[in-house]
Amino acid sequence: MTHKTVDCRGLACPQPVINTKKAMEEKGIASITMIVDNDVARQNVTLFAKNAGYEVTEEATEGAFHLSISHPGEALPQKTDSVHKPETARPAGLGPVYLITTNSLGQGSPDLGQVLIKSLFNTLVEMEPPPAALLLLNTGVFLTCAGSDVISQLEKMHTSGTTVLSCGTCLDYYKAKEKLKIGSISNMFEINNWLYGPHMVITIA
Repeated sequence: MTHKTVDCRGLACPQPVINTKKAMEEKGIASITMIVDNDVARQNVTLFAKNAGYEVTEEATEGAFHLSISHPGEALPQKTDSVHKPETARPAGLGPVYLITTNSLGQGSPDLGQVLIKSLFNTLVEMEPPPAALLLLNTGVFLTCAGSDVISQLEKMHTSGTTVLSCGTCLDYYKAKEKLKIGSISNMFEINNWLYGPHMVITIA
């Protein structure tokens, strides 16, 4: 069994996560060090590895993060569905997945759009079962940030088991990462796993 180091400096998400996945699938690899140079990639790789059942330790050196990934007492397992879909492969029959790419619903008046998006979330919070996941991209990430009119609804759904994921690239673009109030920072790889999964997907754009 061997150790593998993968240098992902300069790569935008989700490529570091994809490279982590590929390294996990290689035969005979007992541990991996992923080198990334930004905080979003650090969080995304760490989340992916931990969701897959591995231990992650990190060290910051020379403007980069060295993430040591290992599975206690075992080599990294070969490619299986359970490795790559630990959280997203939920049983069919649960609530739908909502892909939300805007913080204002519909075309026309922005003020009306704000009223409508709040009305939508008031409806979602009453769903039984609750949505399996809310995936927020582009200006949709503002809904999970400080100042959002739907934070209380999001908190109720999150408490009821709804996964709330905000695109890390989008939060960075809008300089809103520090304003995130509910849910987790995610990446296109994890979001795509939800879209590819067994749930019905509803797009709000």
